[in-house]
Amino acid sequence: MSKHSALDTFGRSGNPAFRDHFEGTASNEDTRLSGVMTLEGAVNKTGILLALCFSSAAVTWNIPNTGLMIGGAIVGLILGLVTIFNPRQAAKLAPLYALAQGLFLGGITVIFESQYPGIAVQAIGLTFGTLASLLICYKTGLIKPTENFKLMLVSATSGIFLLYMVNIVMMTFGGGEGIGFIHSNGIMGIGFSLVVVAIAALNLVLDFDFIEQGAEQGIPKYMEWYGAFSLMVTLIWLYLEILRLLAKIRSN
Repeated sequence: MSKHSALDTFGRSGNPAFRDHFEGTASNEDTRLSGVMTLEGAVNKTGILLALCFSSAAVTWNIPNTGLMIGGAIVGLILGLVTIFNPRQAAKLAPLYALAQGLFLGGITVIFESQYPGIAVQAIGLTFGTLASLLICYKTGLIKPTENFKLMLVSATSGIFLLYMVNIVMMTFGGGEGIGFIHSNGIMGIGFSLVVVAIAALNLVLDFDFIEQGAEQGIPKYMEWYGAFSLMVTLIWLYLEILRLLAKIRSN
């Protein structure tokens, strides 16, 4: 596979953080100045971001504060969007993103934990269990991210995003509960959450593949931080969806 064709495939991730930012990043000047991306480097930086996220989550877990939680969500969203459009700044922005999202995750988890004791440990365990299982499936070839697989997952992820946007608009301007089955704890609601969890989890396979290909193609080293940031985006989405699914199941 040529460098150009390999980089082209990176823009097809279901994870919006990967779209269009691997193509054209592998300049000789970039690699000469900073070196090249490695798989080990991306993994190490993912570990750093996870540690930062857990550290700030501990703050709002032990000292619940709605202002910090909402502030973390807003700041995290802004930093995430800025990072997506400025991957070269990922080394500076990704750690701040992880800290901000940690404040939000710690706060939202406390709310769920107060209603369903023990749900936090279950959600965290399932999230990292899913991460480990899919990594094994990817490395052993049990799940192969073919072009059809990628296109299907991108379409499904985009569909969920649009559905959530419509739901937010309906809740904001309609004053109701939005699209009922998204929030329902009935069979349709639980089924919908299971589908979303599955799609979020499968996005991890694409993330693994894109990071590995990026390392093989020798793109600039700053993309290690961008790859780690992108994995964090998927993991946070997966964790929140698992939390919602568990809450629906336990509310019955």
